[in-house]
Amino acid sequence: MKHLGAAFFSMAILSSCASGGSGSSFAVPESEPHSSPVTVPGPVPIALRTVGQLVEAGNEQKAIDRLTQLLGRPDLTDQERGEALYQRALLRRGAGNDVEGALQDFDLLLTQLPGTPAAARIGYSATETRREADALRHELEHGSLTPTEQFETLFRLGRHQEAADLMFVRDLSPEEPYILDMYQIGFLCAEPGLSGPVYETTTPDGVTLEVNFCDFGK
Repeated sequence: MKHLGAAFFSMAILSSCASGGSGSSFAVPESEPHSSPVTVPGPVPIALRTVGQLVEAGNEQKAIDRLTQLLGRPDLTDQERGEALYQRALLRRGAGNDVEGALQDFDLLLTQLPGTPAAARIGYSATETRREADALRHELEHGSLTPTEQFETLFRLGRHQEAADLMFVRDLSPEEPYILDMYQIGFLCAEPGLSGPVYETTTPDGVTLEVNFCDFGK
């Protein structure tokens, strides 16, 4: 399911960083048929190598956090910031399950960094992301969704807090990949002393955990 997208994103990032150094050339995912590679100097290649490794290990939420941390650096050039923003948008759109967040990143590229190579490459992805976001929003507003379908739609949009609230209030038991995502995001915790509903998940390194809502009944 979503981890297929994680594997693809990881391969794209790792292959783009394979040459290392400050002149690494970043490969464009196959879903960008009209894009071309761009050379980005500075700290971005190192950060993207880390991001690719995190995604390969199944920790896409940490990968998104790493890109957010990178974007907080005041010393990035516009070209570097654009590339980091572009890669975060791709990850959010895919394994990160944050379609609205990806759309915000694409819009930031177009409005704040319109002259960067990254902004010139986003047309296809931005169009597809906007189309998916519109379809998901329409389903929420007009579709006859079951509570589980509503949860999955909210989660895919990136409205993770709303999804978590619905999951708790309606006593839902989502499929295990969602439990793992909620654990990695920080809604569920494997800590002693927590009460409330118990869910089971297996981490990417094979550890099985029983998790509860982090802020419930401690």
